[in-house]
Amino acid sequence: MEATYLWAKALHIVFVTSWFAGLFYLPRIFVNLAMVDAGPTRTSTAAERERLLLMARKLYRFMLPLSVLALVLGLWLWLGVGIGKARPDGPPVGWMHAKLLIVLLLVGYHHGCGVLLRKFERGENTRSHVWFRWFNEAPVLLLLVAVILVVVKPF
Repeated sequence: MEATYLWAKALHIVFVTSWFAGLFYLPRIFVNLAMVDAGPTRTSTAAERERLLLMARKLYRFMLPLSVLALVLGLWLWLGVGIGKARPDGPPVGWMHAKLLIVLLLVGYHHGCGVLLRKFERGENTRSHVWFRWFNEAPVLLLLVAVILVVVKPF
């Protein structure tokens, strides 16, 4: 059991890290897309827009299986192994409830990125590159809180 637990934990960390790489970079592509003129007035602008859309599509498709694997392994560690479950002689596990909230917010953020990507594809984006720069900071803050919750277990 110990070896299986360690493998699952290691793979969970790898998949979470990989998923976050996508969550960090996809909104950065959105910043660049928002800066490109949506209309095909210049060939280079239209080509740049299509290249950025292609990158965003591929990254989003790549992120999905990473997120699913991270979530499945996380659920197994929580429900199967018992990480974060209350024990009569153990410390409080309020941190796990807060972390699960962070995970739900990240799944929503991931989904929101998909919605934004589809808007870019249809030429319906109404947000500025400044908005996307702020939007890009959300996963950084969520990662910070999640790591603090898991490592420090403040409550």
